[in-house]
Amino acid sequence: MSFRYLKSASKIVCIGRNYAAHIKELNNTIPKQPFFFEKPTTTLITPLTSGGTVNNKNDATFTKLQEDGTNPSPIYIPKNVNVHHEIELGIVIKNTLSNISVDKFGPQDLLDNVSGFFLALDLTGRNVQSDAKKVGLPWFFAKGYDTFCPVSQMLTPEQISGFKDTPIDQIHSKFQLKCFVNDTLRQDGHLDLMLNPLHKIVSHIAQAVTLQSGDLVLTGTPAGVGQLHAGDTIRGQLLFDDEVIIDMSFDCQDRPGTYEYKSS
Repeated sequence: MSFRYLKSASKIVCIGRNYAAHIKELNNTIPKQPFFFEKPTTTLITPLTSGGTVNNKNDATFTKLQEDGTNPSPIYIPKNVNVHHEIELGIVIKNTLSNISVDKFGPQDLLDNVSGFFLALDLTGRNVQSDAKKVGLPWFFAKGYDTFCPVSQMLTPEQISGFKDTPIDQIHSKFQLKCFVNDTLRQDGHLDLMLNPLHKIVSHIAQAVTLQSGDLVLTGTPAGVGQLHAGDTIRGQLLFDDEVIIDMSFDCQDRPGTYEYKSS
């Protein structure tokens, strides 16, 4: 497993409202068509290793990815921002995909164009997002604060035990996401709860916006999202066929510096 895949990412594209129960808990409506948003690559952080140091200098919350792709850092909670966790499966795109046909891009096409899978937290400033939506403004900050995309190392399909032997129509039911905050289980769901399966997510993006080799796609979150506070520890797990294949943890701290969210 490696973090070097992050060095090639030109963008992070995310699908919104892809699990019905999550839509319901936020009192949103099911979209008629999949919709997407982008997180800047400056949101990317990786777990701190034992005895490791934070990759931040002079109160900067992002400097650059290290040579091995890592950006060790805690999650920083901006002042007056209600930060919600959203655990998600991430896909790393292998080949450039552009102007493709949604109807002709199937599950095997997806697997042929995926380098690997990773675990991600799509952190959201919920009050920032809500305030912007109320007045019809974009909510870039809500998804784009520094440290708002914690990720794990990538696993190739060959590194996932049993993946290659699993019938293609059963892969979604084998993947499972779990999220714990201070050892309390908050989110737990299989990918077969998705409204749009993985190949539909990628094809809908690449029909309109080119996905380049190395780009990252986040695939939605199950129900159970909740608030994070400074002092919390959040842990995410990705399972395949009931076996934990990725396990990552991050501590939460107050964001350094002078930024403070003020509702307009």
